[in-house]
Amino acid sequence: MADTPGYAEIAAIFRKQIQDGVLKPGDTMPSLRQVCERYNVAQTTANRAYRVLKMEGLTLAKPGVGTVVVGAISNNIDARVRLFQSTGKALDGGESSRILEVGTVGADELVAPRLDVAPGTPVHVRRRVVSRNGVPVHFSSSYYPAYVVAVTPELAEPVSTGGSRELAAARLGIAQDRVLEEVTSRLATNAEKKYLGLTAGDVVVSQVVRTVTLTDDRVVEVAVKVTGGATILRWSTSLSSDK
Repeated sequence: MADTPGYAEIAAIFRKQIQDGVLKPGDTMPSLRQVCERYNVAQTTANRAYRVLKMEGLTLAKPGVGTVVVGAISNNIDARVRLFQSTGKALDGGESSRILEVGTVGADELVAPRLDVAPGTPVHVRRRVVSRNGVPVHFSSSYYPAYVVAVTPELAEPVSTGGSRELAAARLGIAQDRVLEEVTSRLATNAEKKYLGLTAGDVVVSQVVRTVTLTDDRVVEVAVKVTGGATILRWSTSLSSDK
């Protein structure tokens, strides 16, 4: 890092501290004046760095208090793809994945049309809980068609692959192209409450159904991600044409 860092470098420093749990949800961030003094930068640079963190959903301006850290979130798929490309891992700092179940199930009415198969068709499923700094973030069930499992037998093992979609796409020799994410709310099942540590009788959860398509239009994965109702789903997508 340069002696006088730019706003992106300052944002990266605080981003890592938030993701690693050094700065926890509810903590107050250093003031802009403190950032300026610490990194020897102008207030405009410090302000731009804080604006980046706010736009990423990591912080929030709280009147009378300052800038505070928002609760832990799980990275969106675009961030995970870029993370895997640069590090070979799909989990960020402080994140861990625990595999709960692997096996074959009949595609239900939610999954079947998204995998373009008839209801009841056998599909492979992997269920897991992803935690950040020991706190459950989401409970996920990922469904894969037969042709994906055929080239990626590791998906049948109860261990983390480090990037299941990326591994399957590499084996197929076809790149990931796009993702459709559909967000709804519903009551949690007993299993979801157990794994997410939710104790109330009726608990509303947010459900994200994510359908990932390859460049040849085949679906590589349908994932159903569930988060507690207190978790705010938020993600930032670049609209820049030069991305």
